[in-house]
Amino acid sequence: MNRNIIPHLAMAALPFLITAAQASSDEAWKQLAADVDAKCRKAAVAIEKPKAAVDPFGTSHYGLALVTGKPKGAKGLIVQICVYDKQEKSVEIGSAMDAEKLGFTPTK
Repeated sequence: MNRNIIPHLAMAALPFLITAAQASSDEAWKQLAADVDAKCRKAAVAIEKPKAAVDPFGTSHYGLALVTGKPKGAKGLIVQICVYDKQEKSVEIGSAMDAEKLGFTPTK
């Protein structure tokens, strides 16, 4: 291998390394959490005024949140699991589960 190409390869890889480092910054984590929060609350159409408890980091591929609130047109408290695809920036939300059966207690 030509030794003169090594510095060029290193320079070509530099933008990718910088992007990877920035993706792990505090600001990037805050931005991810804000996006997970907003998209998960929007997806929780079965809940009046949904609140999202966002896992601060999620997994390597997914952001995670528990969305809670009063079911529309009913009494009680429900919980839905929300999964955010970090690459696609899209969410999927699970079905409504009774919070009391899961051991959640409402806060005032």
